[in-house]
Amino acid sequence: MAHFGQSDEYRREELIRIIEHSIQKLTLQELESLYYDMHTKQFIND
Repeated sequence: MAHFGQSDEYRREELIRIIEHSIQKLTLQELESLYYDMHTKQFIND
């Protein structure tokens, strides 16, 4: 069972890297739109 956890963690880190790389390319308006969308879906709570 630990093997699956390690694979899941590796995939999670890989997805985070991909998302971070993509976010760095967004314009301010795109970032604001993304923030609003994530906030309304309660992915971001501030």
